Amino acid sequence: MKYLFTIVLSLLLISCNDAAKQEKTMPVEPNGGMGDGAPSIGHALVQAIEKAHHKKEFMEHKAVSFDLEVKFGGKERIAGNLTMLTNSGKVRIEKSNGESLIFDGSSTYITPEDADASGARFDTFTWAYFFSFPYKLSDPGTLVTPMQNDSLMGKSYTTFKLEFDQDTGDSPKDWYVGYLNKNNQVRAAAYIVTFNKSLDKAEASPHAIMYSGYKEIDGIPIAHHWEFYNWNKEQGITGAPIGMASINNLKFLSPDDGFFSRPEKAKVTD
Repeated sequence: MKYLFTIVLSLLLISCNDAAKQEKTMPVEPNGGMGDGAPSIGHALVQAIEKAHHKKEFMEHKAVSFDLEVKFGGKERIAGNLTMLTNSGKVRIEKSNGESLIFDGSSTYITPEDADASGARFDTFTWAYFFSFPYKLSDPGTLVTPMQNDSLMGKSYTTFKLEFDQDTGDSPKDWYVGYLNKNNQVRAAAYIVTFNKSLDKAEASPHAIMYSGYKEIDGIPIAHHWEFYNWNKEQGITGAPIGMASINNLKFLSPDDGFFSRPEKAKVTD
């Protein structure tokens, strides 16, 4: 997942209006689908997922903020407060070490200027994308295909595959396999990263994130605990968790327009 920010960046740049447009123009099955103008099976599944996650209510809020702690191999990867527009258009992370990561809608920055910028863009986009995953399935350039039910850690789940149009992002060959619980909420998402590597090499080392600890905030179900695992198509999740993340103190808010602006003495991150 080292280079996951490449496709995450492209997906986060999609505006709320573009997402709404996509929902209105989603193609139907050949010959009108299951009736005159019926939505495709994939679109119907996406609608069910978005309804289960209360996307409409989620998008009615301007922004969401929460405390985030991520660890891999028992070591802290990032800790701090993450605030983002609900349409994913802007992100700001106030790290517990005093550094700030900002995406103002076009560029990413870090403060102070002498801060170590390695991995800054990755942190700016990746955790926001994992949080937003259930709300990103109808973005332009996405294709959701229902799959046969599959088991994960001894339980059967409805599954789907998320792929991208060839002109979407820097890594359009990336894919995700989503697992839904009985309430059509996302239980897990397996994924590969093809940036700077061949498809064969990427598919040789897929991973998965499992979502749990759903809590309703203003009536919207939010997974407050994530675990990361190794994963493969034959066995699903394998071994013990390789990483974990926790969300706390989540709230919806309406920050001032300048909240996501470039701070003074900030430097651009690559």
